[in-house]
Amino acid sequence: MAYDVIVLGSGPGGYPAAIRASQLGFKVAIIEKESLGGICLNWGCIPTKALLKSAQVFDYMKHSTSYGINASDVSADFGGVIKRSRGVADKMSKGVQFLMKKNKIDVIMGFGKIKAKGQIEVTGADGNKQLVEGKYIVIATGGRGKELPNLKQDGKKVIGYREAMVLPDQPKSMIIVGSGAIGVEFAYFYNSMGTKVTIVEFLPRIVPVEDEEVSKELEKQYKKQGIEIMTNSSVESVDTTGTGVKATVKKQDGSTTTLEADIVLSAVGVVANIEGIGLEENGIKTEKGKIVVDAYQQTSVPGIYAIGDCSPGQALAHVASKEGINAAEHIGYNEKKTNHLPDVMDYNNIPGCTYCSPEIASVGYTEKAAKEAGYELKIGKFPFMASGKASAAGATEGFVKVIYDAKYGELLGAHMIGMNVTEFIVEAVVARKLETTAHEILNSSHPHPTMSEAFKEATAVAYGEATDI
Repeated sequence: MAYDVIVLGSGPGGYPAAIRASQLGFKVAIIEKESLGGICLNWGCIPTKALLKSAQVFDYMKHSTSYGINASDVSADFGGVIKRSRGVADKMSKGVQFLMKKNKIDVIMGFGKIKAKGQIEVTGADGNKQLVEGKYIVIATGGRGKELPNLKQDGKKVIGYREAMVLPDQPKSMIIVGSGAIGVEFAYFYNSMGTKVTIVEFLPRIVPVEDEEVSKELEKQYKKQGIEIMTNSSVESVDTTGTGVKATVKKQDGSTTTLEADIVLSAVGVVANIEGIGLEENGIKTEKGKIVVDAYQQTSVPGIYAIGDCSPGQALAHVASKEGINAAEHIGYNEKKTNHLPDVMDYNNIPGCTYCSPEIASVGYTEKAAKEAGYELKIGKFPFMASGKASAAGATEGFVKVIYDAKYGELLGAHMIGMNVTEFIVEAVVARKLETTAHEILNSSHPHPTMSEAFKEATAVAYGEATDI
């Protein structure tokens, strides 16, 4: 079986790479060991958003009197919530199947291993092997949850994100280790459903990659919601011999305490899936657990590309998607299907979104990073408490914070926490891409009443022109 391009993995990086290659006129195959759409569609981005939406609806119903609505005997059907989430994921995976057919891409199910340049051996579920040949290979094998040596997962009492999405019964209590996006999203979901949640974070603050003020605000809101938070703390060991789990937690001062819960969820990060796919045998260089690539995602072996979580960029679906398209377009340029090179990734202009409640969205420099880079800053912060739309929606938690270079008015970063902020962070992304200045933001009409106008209002605060605060 011979192709122009073979894509190894069908996640949010792999399937766009395959489609773009097909659009450019290449004969394409995609190899997938489990389900089309990869982790994102089946066990990550999409099903978790379905769970979070159910939790949000439940929260609305529990507080319906705040909106002048009387809802009685409100309860959550945990099994029904899980079932809806799986249904959403299945529908999206079927959508990728349709896209493969529409773009005439051959789907080969099985585990792929690079045997030589231009050759992948695919082992099917039945153990049978077949050799697939292609001039170009795009590795898009993604990542998986990291497992700590002192926090071994058994899939029942000590679990990862996959098990957390399909638990047969709702736990009464849960310890979540790690407060990145996965940790805080599951913390909101389970707490809203009625589970007693404790977050244990090794670093001094939760969501540690975010701007410090965002971390403080989320911690404040989570504590109001009843979530317990332990920072500067680490889980040293777990005892699963009893009916639940006993976790020994070491605090900053060196003392230890024992936490008891039904389940421990390990959410301590992601590692790349690069084992057993033929990298070493074929001279494909790796570094720090990732495949080394150039600006166009090409590995140390010409004709072999790597994209998404298995390469060095941020482990985000939208990063993988753009990297996959760039790889396909670079192949197209090499084969004279296009007359220009793709626009290389700007990894300092990638939006990060966390779908807890309140939501978090950010792009560019944090205040600390901007100061360390030597910029003189103008900073504006607009609280949603002053937003008419936020008040009408009953969602006045949080703020928009903008960071400008005082010399030229360049937008260095934007950091938001509040309802639906993941939907309007893109204004900051596009503004930074176009090198827009604060002056242009201030002179662009923002619709009223919206929560998105807080971006302009925060800019006005930075320049002493605020009229609504």
